Amino acid sequence: MKRVYLLLCSATLFIASCSDETTIFSDPQDEIQLEKSDQILENSVVYDYSGVLDIAEEEIISGKLARSGKAEQAGDYPLTLVAQINPPSFSGGQNLTATHVHVDGDYAYVSYNTVQDGYAGAIDIINVKDPLKPRVTSRLYYSNADVNSIEYNDGYVYAVGGVDAEKSVRATSNSFVAKIPVSGGRMNTSAIIYGFQEGFNSTDIEVSPSQVVVSSGGDGMITVYDKRDLSIVREAPFQDLRSVAMNNDEFAVLDASMGVNILDSQLNITKEIAISTDFGAGTKRTLAFNDDRIIVSEGAKGAGIYSVSSGSLIEYLPILIDPNSASTEGRETNAVATNEEVILMANGGAGLCLSEDNGSNANVYGVIELDGSINFVESKGDYIFAASGKKGLQIVKLNRPSQSLAEECASLNRYSGSSKLVINEGQDIAFRGSKRFNSIKVSGSLLMCGTWTARNDVDVLQNGLMEMNGTLVVGSNRKRKKITVEDGAVLRIEGNLTIYGDLELKDNSTIEFIGSNSVVNVFGDVNIDDNVTISGEFDDAQGKFQ
Repeated sequence: MKRVYLLLCSATLFIASCSDETTIFSDPQDEIQLEKSDQILENSVVYDYSGVLDIAEEEIISGKLARSGKAEQAGDYPLTLVAQINPPSFSGGQNLTATHVHVDGDYAYVSYNTVQDGYAGAIDIINVKDPLKPRVTSRLYYSNADVNSIEYNDGYVYAVGGVDAEKSVRATSNSFVAKIPVSGGRMNTSAIIYGFQEGFNSTDIEVSPSQVVVSSGGDGMITVYDKRDLSIVREAPFQDLRSVAMNNDEFAVLDASMGVNILDSQLNITKEIAISTDFGAGTKRTLAFNDDRIIVSEGAKGAGIYSVSSGSLIEYLPILIDPNSASTEGRETNAVATNEEVILMANGGAGLCLSEDNGSNANVYGVIELDGSINFVESKGDYIFAASGKKGLQIVKLNRPSQSLAEECASLNRYSGSSKLVINEGQDIAFRGSKRFNSIKVSGSLLMCGTWTARNDVDVLQNGLMEMNGTLVVGSNRKRKKITVEDGAVLRIEGNLTIYGDLELKDNSTIEFIGSNSVVNVFGDVNIDDNVTISGEFDDAQGKFQ
């Protein structure tokens, strides 16, 4: 967050640009601009690091596994990085960082600001109807405003942030909220409505069917706006608000000066949860309701989980540091998201941490192999959307097994074993589950039912049989790997196969697709030797079998 101080001209303090009138944009439209180049929008989506994501597990980082003497086991959570969206860049806004993301329906909405002095920001709308092929459909540049948080609701993007009120023809104070019309994934700048409130910077937003609630930090407010015209309905002062969350008819606000306040619909304080944590000056912190619990991002202390009814601390989730991480700056919890049993912590330079919630407590599982400083995270369905500072938006697939697949494979045992899966000649193995493998070698017969990833090569050796029912992802774009099907071997697929690398079909090998909905997505080459049998219906996503 930035504090804006007013400079007055005097005999002792003279600035060349200072005169008897404030410099402002001659046209309000000069402060905002839509990107008109479809090519720039298209080039913002990159797949350089797409593929299998490793997880630095807590038991490895802490040394527990080494002390136990056990071999590394196949890991849970077979995640894959689908794509990244590079941050916008324009004259005066060359170092934007992704700050917030909100996913609604077929679209993800991303906000950007600048950590440098001055103000610059942007908003992206990204079509994620097919999350494997995201498209940036609209991009808006702000030359005089940071955008710190964003939410879509009922045909409008609501964005909040900070603006230099001295340089704006609109702004009556430095904290703002904007209501931007959206149609078909595109923003319309001709009918934007703005609201302003006290505080150095608007920090967070929640939108209800009739109201818009905005927090602002630094002698700011919790302000309730009428959703129709952004007129102020009511407001209450607070010392340093970082976040607001709604739960039915009550609000929770995070005040860095004291902790969490629970407010009723009239903004009266009904409960206080005192937190002595140093939240840091001008830093992003969020909170989130999870049934009767509220999860608070507490900077260097990690995430605190508190009981809403009693106000007591339940437990802390500490920040897990991956020793192999290149980033050492800003290792602090900025935001938290939940998705069923998963708790995700956006830990800045310490990355994106995954914890498991078993109902009574939570256990830190590991750090997901993502680049960038993670400022915010949202997770819906089978996907994670991480706002990763200068690395932009990163889209991660959880690869959870489908319910229909789980039912079909209910009779099989779940896999539990080595990360290096080896099926020897004469073995007939079948299992279900959802795991991360290091590598797979099959000389006998293997049926895998579920969702799986492999960091390294998959080899179906001579006369081997590998059947996969579900999803299998191999390699990544920065570490290309391959699947090799040797002489007389059979690879049978029912579901989705993705290879960040090559598919090698050797002499007399067979690849067979079952059903009518199988998809094969090969980012490298498909090399087909003599007498290879390819049968069944499948969608060749990259056109590599032609």
